[in-house]
Amino acid sequence: MADLTFRISPNIVLGAYTLSRLGQFALSWGSKYMLIADPVLKEVGVTEKITASLTDRGISFFVFDALTETAESKTVDQALALARQAHIHGVIAAGGGKTLHVARAVASLCNAKTDIYDALESDTAPKEPALPLICIPTTSRDPFLFTDTIPLTDSRSSRIALVKAQTGLCKLALFDPNLTVTLSEKQIGSMTQEVLCLAVEAYLSQRANFFSDMMSEKAAELLGFAFEENHSLTVTTPQNELLVQSGCMASLAAATSSIGPASLLALSINARYKVSRALITAILLPHVIEDCAAFKAERIARIMEHIRPDSDSTTNDARSADLVEMARQQLAKLNLPARLKDLSLSIEQLTLAAEDAGQLALISAMPRSMTSDDLFGLVKKAF
Repeated sequence: MADLTFRISPNIVLGAYTLSRLGQFALSWGSKYMLIADPVLKEVGVTEKITASLTDRGISFFVFDALTETAESKTVDQALALARQAHIHGVIAAGGGKTLHVARAVASLCNAKTDIYDALESDTAPKEPALPLICIPTTSRDPFLFTDTIPLTDSRSSRIALVKAQTGLCKLALFDPNLTVTLSEKQIGSMTQEVLCLAVEAYLSQRANFFSDMMSEKAAELLGFAFEENHSLTVTTPQNELLVQSGCMASLAAATSSIGPASLLALSINARYKVSRALITAILLPHVIEDCAAFKAERIARIMEHIRPDSDSTTNDARSADLVEMARQQLAKLNLPARLKDLSLSIEQLTLAAEDAGQLALISAMPRSMTSDDLFGLVKKAF
C-alpha cells in the first residue's frame, strides 16, 4: 500500500441550504469577487440565489458565464483578462467540473506573470500566491477539487493537459444537496455512476492508502443506501443528500489516491470530442472492473460488500461479477448508452484519445502498469 502524505486545503461545508451562507463565508477572504457560473444555473434560478447571498453581505462581484462544453484554455484566457482588470480579491465557482476547472485556473494564475499557455507547457506551479477560491460543485463530485492539478483542454489542439496549481488553492468547498434538483434523472444517474467509478478506481489504484480506502468504502456504503428503492426504511437521509455525501467522499478518495483508466480516458475523450465525461466513465466502468478482477478480485469484492452487504455471493469472483452486473444494470435502468459507439464516436477517434491519455502523468497510478495500448484495449472492449 502506498504511503500517505495528507494535506487537505479547503474547509468543507456540506448540508441543505448551505448556499444561503455563501456571503458569510466569502467575507473571510475579501469583498470583491469574480463569480464564474455555469449558464444553466441562471435558467433555474441558482445564480440569483448566489448573488443574493453576496449582495446581502455587501460583497461586490461580477458574473462570468461564457463557458464552453469543456474547460478550455481560451475560456481561461478570457476570464483571466477580466479578473486582472477588476483587481478582484477572490474567485467563486458554481457548476460542474468544467466550471470549477476554469475557476481554479483563474485563481491560480491571476497574480502570476505568465499566461495560460505558459502554464500548459510548464510542469511547476506559479510562484506567486493564488487568489482565494470558493467552489460550489453542483454535480457533487470532482476528482481534482482537493488536488493541486487542474485538467484543461488546450484550445490549440483539443488535447487534455494537466496544469499545476499552488497548494491550498481552494479555501472552501460548499456542497448543497438542493443544487442537484437542477439536474435531469439521466444526468443524476450518469453522475452517480461516475461517483461509483471514482470510489472503485481510487480503491484499486497503486496509490491507494488507508485514508483513501476509508473514503472509498464510505462512498460505496452511501451509494448502496442511495441505490436502494426503499432506502428510507433503513436510513432517514434523503437520497439527494446521500449522493452528495458519497460524491464528496469519492472526490477525497481520488485526491488522496488517484483516478483510474475510465476517468483518465473520459478526460481525454471529453477534451477532444466534447462528450459527457460522466457518461463515458459509466460505459467504461464495467470493463475496468473486469480487467482488474484477474489480479485485484479481493479488493473489488471488499468494496462490493460495502455497497451490498446483504449479497448472497460468497466468493471474491462472484462479488466482482456482481459489481460488474450492477454497473450494467444501472445503465439499462436509466436507458443510457452501453457502448462507446452509441456516442457517435469512431474507433479512429478513440485511438487518438487513448494516445492522449497514455501521455499524461496519471498513467503511472493505474491499478496495474498500463500504456496507451492497454487503454485502447479497454476502449475496444467498450466500443
